[in-house]
Amino acid sequence: MIIRPAKIPAGGTIGVVGPGGPVKIERLNAGVAYLEKRGYRVILGKHVRDARGYLAGKDVDRAEDINRMMRSPEIDALFCSRGGYGSPRLLDLLDFEAFATNPKVFVGYSDITALQLALFKRTGLISFSGPMVGVEMGLGIAEFTEKHFWSVVTTSTDSGKLTSLDGSLQCLADGVAEGRLIGGNLSMLCSLIGTPYLPDLAGAILIIEDIAENPYRIDRKLMQLRLAGLLQKVSGLILGQFTDCNSDSEGEDLNLEELVTGVTSDLNIPIVTGFPFGHEENKYTIPLGVRARLNAAEGFLEFLEPATA
Repeated sequence: MIIRPAKIPAGGTIGVVGPGGPVKIERLNAGVAYLEKRGYRVILGKHVRDARGYLAGKDVDRAEDINRMMRSPEIDALFCSRGGYGSPRLLDLLDFEAFATNPKVFVGYSDITALQLALFKRTGLISFSGPMVGVEMGLGIAEFTEKHFWSVVTTSTDSGKLTSLDGSLQCLADGVAEGRLIGGNLSMLCSLIGTPYLPDLAGAILIIEDIAENPYRIDRKLMQLRLAGLLQKVSGLILGQFTDCNSDSEGEDLNLEELVTGVTSDLNIPIVTGFPFGHEENKYTIPLGVRARLNAAEGFLEFLEPATA
């Protein structure tokens, strides 16, 4: 069953949680000020300012902040402070029943992908790959990113056809596919293989991106998906812009198009690269779990159903 969260109401209450790495306090404060300027009430998780090495505090505390806000009737949406590292450590601690019975808009990307995939697997809840409080909102959100984000999470209208913003979108394999949009950060998706938290990819449109990974590591992760029998199940493949994924070796490397083609040449599915989401400054907000259509030749993605109720 697919669960659509209620759209965020004007003047609603947004809870801020830190599932991953510690956030810079000045950026968190700036992000909160941004949300308040837009007319929202903001409630911070009790432990959102915590830091424990590369984690935003203890696992049990980070998980409890999320569970408490999902259970609370006064919270209309949950926004993550940042990504970083550590979200998978919370999966066995989450109250998935609370997410299913009190569905709310849940926003994040990067490391947060682990939570979003687990939520969809366990509850069918649509969540959103979009800007975070201590990142884009705390640094000065790009105009395009801002406009598209709020249009997606505050309305139930069609978002139209999403296409290239700067001409970087390329068709690697022609065709049209329909299916549920599943994915997010490639590294986090691969980390869930073999766990009970990875959604079924059969018939899905797989949408993936990453940051600061050498080409050979992207190749390795795509091969992991293939060797696990998962890549062969999808109906279409969308690759983001793979921010700062350049080689640090002295030898020649395959570029993204070459390595993707090498892994997928026999799959007979539509494939595009350069789609703007995830770690890019100017990007679309993607409702993960929504049914969508990919037209590779014409270079667009469109949602076939509303993401919010």
